[in-house]
Parts: sequence; structure tokens; C-alpha cells
Amino acid sequence: MNAPQLSEEEDKLPHSHWAEPPQVLLNRLLVKVESVLLGKQDVIRHTLIALLAGGHVLLEDVPGVGKTMLAQAFARVVGGDFKRIQFTSDMLPADVIGGVVWDARSSELVYRPGPIMANVVLADEINRTSPRTQSALLEAMEERRISVEGKTRRLPVPFMLIATQNPLSFEGTNTLPEAQLDRFMMRLSIGYPAAAEEKRMLEQYADRKRVEPERLRPVIATEEWLQMQAEARQTHMHSALIEYMVQVADATRRAPEVLLGLSPRALRDWLRAAQASAYVDGRGYAIPDDVLATAEAVLPHRLAMRYVASSNAPDALAVVKRAVRDVPWPAAAVGAGSAQGAGRRR
Repeated sequence: MNAPQLSEEEDKLPHSHWAEPPQVLLNRLLVKVESVLLGKQDVIRHTLIALLAGGHVLLEDVPGVGKTMLAQAFARVVGGDFKRIQFTSDMLPADVIGGVVWDARSSELVYRPGPIMANVVLADEINRTSPRTQSALLEAMEERRISVEGKTRRLPVPFMLIATQNPLSFEGTNTLPEAQLDRFMMRLSIGYPAAAEEKRMLEQYADRKRVEPERLRPVIATEEWLQMQAEARQTHMHSALIEYMVQVADATRRAPEVLLGLSPRALRDWLRAAQASAYVDGRGYAIPDDVLATAEAVLPHRLAMRYVASSNAPDALAVVKRAVRDVPWPAAAVGAGSAQGAGRRR
């Protein structure tokens, strides 16, 4: 696909100082994770894009398909501290963010860090805890900080939250509020593996050659990951692509079956995801494919739908697909030759 016309300065990649291109390291990272979660390249790539863009990921699927495995694998290959929070109905906010306790030796109150104080945090079955405990994550997810006893503490850098939930089990669960869903850059579903990949997995178990997440070693250092995140945000976004994204958001807000359309935060996350997608592919500029490829993972979970009794009423994903398909590309994008290629993806 032809990309919008860029100046020579805009087209320069920002990583000339690297010993080897960051895309080589990122591809190595993808291969490592795929060795654990077989045949799920698209889900792995989307997870990488979201984390590289500085976002959080909600993995929603039935038990046993590899949600926790995917989170653990990313935590291992990215490096840094990893903590897992197994959410239960009796968990309190202090069990997540920590609290102040009395230290007998120093005769003073000291802060005891909670599991949220890590670079990569796995929030397992996040919908099984109370709304009060879920709300403890809101400040951490957006501002990268927590407040304990009136004092604000910064979270480690980088900070990434990967949450899981089972959409089919409702007993003892609490629906995530819209404010919390909107803080997840992507909501992804892994799905069952293909027959060939499932056979390969069983053969690995039978031959005792199965690669478990805890055996993976970091592919990149924490400092390299932070540098990649900074460079990804320097990816150039053509004004025509930005105009298209704004029009898609407006279309969702005017849709009659939608109660709550896309928020400005959703558009920000969509832009960052498109930038990260271009960066993974080694480009210093985004193209329509980057915008379109990330739309369905970033946008649908942010829509609140009106209740419609009809069984064939469109859901949030259908509304997003319709908006992406029907909103025309601005004239500048057509002039650059990008919309024709975008139409093939839509």
C-alpha cells in the first residue's frame, strides 16, 4: 500500500543508534512467545503492539486456552519484575496497592508495597473481585501511580497490566465498569488452537520438549524497552489518518444503537496503537493498514450499547466495523494513494 507523502525528515527512522534494528529484537520476542502459545501470531502481535504503545491488555476467553500463559511469557521476555494477583471476592484494595503497617523496630509506620509495584502485573480473573478493589486499579492504570494514606507513590517504569477474565462464568463475578474498560488499550480473545497446532502441542508434552513460560529468558533489557516505547511515539501520523479516526469516533457517537460512543482516550489509544504497529514493521510513519489493523482490538469494548430486544441487533464490534467501512477517507489520503489500499483491508 502506498503511504501518505512524507518529507525526507519525517520518513527517517529514529533508531540509527541501535546495534541492530529494534524490529529484529521485537521479532525475536514474538518468536519466543509463539514458542509457548502455538499458532496465535495475531494475538501475540496485538499484545506486543499494546504494550509497546504503553497500554494495558484485557484477555477475555474461556478457561484453558492460554491467557495466563501469554501474560507470563510476555513478562519473561520483556524483563523486569513480574507479579501475579489472583483476584478473589474477599480481596481488599490494600491487597493490591499495599498499605501502611507498624514497624516495631523503627517504631513508625512504613509502607508495605503491594503486588501492583512491578513492571509487569498479571491481574488474573479480574472480574472476580469487588468493584471497590477493582477501583484501586484505576489510578494505577492511567496515572501510573497509587495513593496510600494520602501519599502518592509512583509505579515502576515501565508498568504494564495484563488482565484476564472468563466471559462465560457469571457466578461470583462483577462486571468491569466502563471507566475501567476504557483504560484497557485492547481487549483480545485467544480462541482454541487449530488442529495442527494442538497436535504439535501434545507432541511436545509427550516428548517432554514443551517450552513453559518460566523457562523463557528476557530478549531485551528494561532500558531498551523504554527506548522502544519512546521511539514508537515518534512515528509520524499523517493528518488525513487522524481526520479519518476522528470521523470514525463521531460515527459511533451518532449511531442510534450506541448509548456511549468512543471517548477521546479511545482515540488516543488508537493512535498510539497505530504508531506502535508501524514501528514493529520498521517504519517511521503510519499507513492506513496500521489504523485499520488495530481498530477492532482497540475500539469495541469502549462502546456502551443500548438494550435492544431484537436478536439480530448489532453489537459493539458490528458498529465499529460499520463505521470503519462507511466513513470515507479524507481527500488528502485519497490524493496520497492510501485510501485505495485501505479499501482492500476494509
